[in-house]
Amino acid sequence: MQAKKRYLILLSAGACLVLLFYLGGVQLPAASRSRHDRSRNGHRLEQPWPHFSDPLHPFLPWDQTDTEDYNLHISPRQKRDINTSVYKGKRCRMDSCFDFSLCRKNGFKVYVYPQQKGEKISESYQNILSTIEGSRFYTSDPGQACLFVLSLDTLDRDQLSPQYVHNLKTKVQNLPLWNDGRNHLIFNLYSGTWPDYTEDLGFDIGQAMLAKASISTENFRPNFDVSIPLFSKEHPRTGGERGYLKYNSIPPFRKYMLVFKGKRYLTGIGSDTRNALYHVHNAEDVVLLTTCKHGKDWQKHKDARCDKDNAEYDKYDYKEMLHNSTFCLVPRGRRLGSFRFLEALQAACVPVMLSNGWELPFSEIIDWNTAAVIGDERLLLQIPTTVRSIHQDKILSLRQQTQFLWEAYFSSVEKIVLTTLEIIQDRVLEHASRSSLMWNSHPGGLFALPQYSGYLGDFPFYYDTLGIRPYPKFTAVIHAVSPLVSQSQPILKLLAAVAKSQYCAQIIVLWNCDKPLPAKHRWPATSVPVIVIEGENKVMSSRFLPYEIIVTDAVLSLDEDTVLSTTEVDFAFTVWQSFPERIVGYPARSHFWDSNKERWGYTSKWTNDYSMVLTGAAIYHRYYHFLYTNYLPTSLKSMVDQLANCEDILMNFLVSAVTKLPPIKVTQKKQYKETMMGQSSRASRWADPDHFAQRQTCMNKFASWFGAMPLVHSQMRLDPVLFKDQVSILRKKYRDIERL
Repeated sequence: MQAKKRYLILLSAGACLVLLFYLGGVQLPAASRSRHDRSRNGHRLEQPWPHFSDPLHPFLPWDQTDTEDYNLHISPRQKRDINTSVYKGKRCRMDSCFDFSLCRKNGFKVYVYPQQKGEKISESYQNILSTIEGSRFYTSDPGQACLFVLSLDTLDRDQLSPQYVHNLKTKVQNLPLWNDGRNHLIFNLYSGTWPDYTEDLGFDIGQAMLAKASISTENFRPNFDVSIPLFSKEHPRTGGERGYLKYNSIPPFRKYMLVFKGKRYLTGIGSDTRNALYHVHNAEDVVLLTTCKHGKDWQKHKDARCDKDNAEYDKYDYKEMLHNSTFCLVPRGRRLGSFRFLEALQAACVPVMLSNGWELPFSEIIDWNTAAVIGDERLLLQIPTTVRSIHQDKILSLRQQTQFLWEAYFSSVEKIVLTTLEIIQDRVLEHASRSSLMWNSHPGGLFALPQYSGYLGDFPFYYDTLGIRPYPKFTAVIHAVSPLVSQSQPILKLLAAVAKSQYCAQIIVLWNCDKPLPAKHRWPATSVPVIVIEGENKVMSSRFLPYEIIVTDAVLSLDEDTVLSTTEVDFAFTVWQSFPERIVGYPARSHFWDSNKERWGYTSKWTNDYSMVLTGAAIYHRYYHFLYTNYLPTSLKSMVDQLANCEDILMNFLVSAVTKLPPIKVTQKKQYKETMMGQSSRASRWADPDHFAQRQTCMNKFASWFGAMPLVHSQMRLDPVLFKDQVSILRKKYRDIERL
């Protein structure tokens, strides 16, 4: 048996060797000589196994590969793609077609070319340029720019469109800073024309990046181009309407399960999917309506279904369908993108994408699986079954995410443009880029600035996600504008009361007074550090600078004449720990719409609701100091500094714009207003009618910049448990509040 096994093993090994020799897998020593004979024979023998001693082929940049040797190894289609303008920069990526050195000196700054005389610009493109020029990224000096944007309108490159700009190729090439498009960004909504609607822009974009609607995955250059949504000329420049989801209904089902209403193309590109929708339309909970009644010659091309489709189409109101459907079908049109996409998002109607090959808007940062259903045009008949199988919990989650994404990135031209710029900035400043969580969760990437910190726990929005709590102490910042002339001044009493709080880590006195700093011995001795610093330029906005000496998450902002007890401070901080993303405090104010004057009004009257908590006695997260300084435009901060007023209103606008929530007022202190009016340092300000008029003006100026009124009314006030209850005062934790 042993001998038989050995013979079998030898026989198997021999057979394997013969097979290897036959297939050429093992080279005989003589084969090495054939390597020297290849040049004489004029051809090269194939080598199934690589010889690693062979010299490596040199790396060729993308723009130097159009040579005879290189083209021997590419397909005819690749050759054709390279030679057409739409594909010429196909190999462009940030590391090969972007000059990072332009961004190192001055950071991420964007330059917009001056508008050329006689050049027409569409309203939509003007909105894009105005947004850039009004942003914190803008620079008027091309020498400081990291990114360049054309003033030539490139949005509509359909030759049949009245917005089409002729001779764009020559105009672009003549720009002095063009440099083959390097570090340039081109915005485009429509490309190509009848009948094939290609993605050719009609001019050579060179090494420029594209911010393009309806871009295909085939032509999209990952981490270089930006896919943007198709938006109409009526899309608001700033602000924009909020989403239509007012409350969460459980179960989250609506009248219709799946709807669509739009054009049907009888011939040409984009006609197949819409022509087949009637197969799944049941006129009950799946209502998919099309009409061929569009264009001048529709009757010449109409088919047997046109009259029936048109009659059914006119029976339904589109908005009623949109607001009463769980899912909205978003099929491709002539181009991959569709207006239906943004309409569905706003209406909290979960989009069902039916556009194969479409690179979805902002796909680099947005996880669309959390807000949409990605379908396949080839499996149209399975769509109703698929959406019916989605669990109601998932539907609710999808619907909520549509509202977040709409309000964070799509509700205005400004948000679309700023999101585009922030994406590119994240690529340029890769060490300070946003995580996927920051982009896909509240408040979104536009309000979560990664330059503040690389750790999510340093922001006020992610505590619950991370399972952590904010630091259990606060830093008090007292804004001082009056000289220290007496030991009985309110600021000294306030300082002593705050220092006694068990949650106080340190006190910073911001000296914005014209008089010199008081001597150290003038300040009372306390159990916590007291740091006195001079305000930068003695302006109001300096109270919201992101001072490095603020080491706690919470900031207790105080005016010098505020009257608060230690108990009130402790209770306010305890409440804030449960609402770290909001302003929590005492003095409340409200806004209202004056229909007679058609403007926003400001009131300090005692009413049943409020929308602001003034920063004269309020707690908020220190991140808002960074956001106030780095997010808000210089124009608003300069206005505040010139008036020496309204900084508290502006901070409330900012926090409400971020959170979409009102501030929180804690236990009412009825004598607060009267006490403040009695103080010498600020009495004239509160009694001065000009001061009140200035605040009215500020309200409207701020609302104009934000594009809408971000303030939210609230009727909620938080009191301590057992507050005013008929029980023994000894049983109450914050008993001193009732004695005030």
